[in-house]
Amino acid sequence: MASAKRRPDAGASPFAGAAAFGAAALAPVAGAAGAALLLLAGAAALLVMTGDPRAGAPRVRIRLPAAADAWLGAGPGAAAGAGEGSVAFPQGAAAGPRQPLPQAPLSGLVQTGPGGPLPVIAPDGRRPSDAYARPFQDTGAPKVALVIAGLGLNARATRAAIEQLPPAVTLAFNPYADGLQGWIDLARANGHEVLIEAPMEPADYPQNDPGPYTLMSSDPPPETIRRLEWVLSRGSGYFGVINELGGRFLTSDSGMTVFSEALRKRGLAFIDDGSAAGRSAGVPRASAERVIDETLDGAAVDQALSALEDSAQQHGRALGLGSPYPLTVQKVQAWAAGLSRRGLVLAPASAMTRRS
Repeated sequence: MASAKRRPDAGASPFAGAAAFGAAALAPVAGAAGAALLLLAGAAALLVMTGDPRAGAPRVRIRLPAAADAWLGAGPGAAAGAGEGSVAFPQGAAAGPRQPLPQAPLSGLVQTGPGGPLPVIAPDGRRPSDAYARPFQDTGAPKVALVIAGLGLNARATRAAIEQLPPAVTLAFNPYADGLQGWIDLARANGHEVLIEAPMEPADYPQNDPGPYTLMSSDPPPETIRRLEWVLSRGSGYFGVINELGGRFLTSDSGMTVFSEALRKRGLAFIDDGSAAGRSAGVPRASAERVIDETLDGAAVDQALSALEDSAQQHGRALGLGSPYPLTVQKVQAWAAGLSRRGLVLAPASAMTRRS
């Protein structure tokens, strides 16, 4: 089985560079931001006079990113700037009809923590790992699942993944993303189940630093819990956690014991990028076996998707991992459209988990 590390610890993450990309993109935007806002304000006024052409389309709560991020692609309504608003989105995008998942948080599955909402097991025994998962009916056909990770850091890429990828594709969000709950709401409204990324200590830390709330192998248990709870409090509606980096933390028995027990108590699943394959956690578990866009080339992505199919045909299931590159989104759309003709079914990542 090929290693599915989305990014080697010795190098930069494919989407850890999104913040740098955003900063670079803002340079030409800065001079045009005022004009853009005037244009968007005029468009809003026109809608008031003529009516919304998408009236009746579903609308979801979303915490709108700042105006500059909106100019990069945050979407309709973002001209209002940062703050609560609503965004309309079209039904039946290229990926087909979308049945929205219930808006989070669901009753009984959330408690107020020091930094925000935290997932909990409901008094009636319902677990977030089940309640927030996308429903899936197993027909016995070989299953193939995809997680697209690194979302929330770039508005345009995030919106494209949410609205263009098939609803059965699982989306994983970076906890440092601005307006994270709005993105989770929008993803679930488009039918996607959601994971949240937990930054973990890589092998080359501190040269490669995933941020101030990185789970560290050397931290005492209370500090690991504090950092993990900060990650989990960024929003509601995810069924589990996926690692971001973690070459060192994932090999730490003490760190992983604290991490796994915390997930178990909160009723969450754990999916890893292949770095922790074979490690039990006492929670619903799955490991990715292949990165589909490790080489960002059309033929290479096609080959990786074909290899996932072969693995699913051989083993009955296969889980892949990717990033929200435009090429990846385009290739996954085309590939998924023909899966049923080839005797496979696209499943959400939650359907690949097994309790370890």
